[in-house]
Amino acid sequence: MIQINQSPIMTINELQDEIIEEFSEFTDWMDKYQMLIDLGNELDVLNEKYKTESNLIDGCQSRVWLQCDYIDGKLVFTADSDALIVKGIIALLIRVINNHTPQEILDADLYFIDKIGLKDHLSPTRSNGLLAMVKQVRLYALAYKTKESEQDVE
Repeated sequence: MIQINQSPIMTINELQDEIIEEFSEFTDWMDKYQMLIDLGNELDVLNEKYKTESNLIDGCQSRVWLQCDYIDGKLVFTADSDALIVKGIIALLIRVINNHTPQEILDADLYFIDKIGLKDHLSPTRSNGLLAMVKQVRLYALAYKTKESEQDVE
């Protein structure tokens, strides 16, 4: 069973390695797609108040909302999508980056995407959507990192 809300003790790389190991158990991509769908179904429900234009990720063919909150120096993400596989993809991404500092997220090399073959098995539009999700996560991290720096100066 895949856990979306992981312990903050694991590093981003440890979480990525865990996902790579879980995906390596399947050789058939239909099983991997099913795993993504299951992940999406396990994603916490995004409060309707966060389904706004400002949380909508630009560049995704499906509608994907990503909410980011800054809690005790860490970024906490919630998301939703109107497409099952895309919802699973954003759930995977959140699993890796959730509850980490902005700097940890900015420094992260999200290698799990290539290692599990995700980009190779997505349509070009979904692959672009995945890149847009990663870009949005990094923009949130950069914005909160900048905000931290400004508070340190004060």
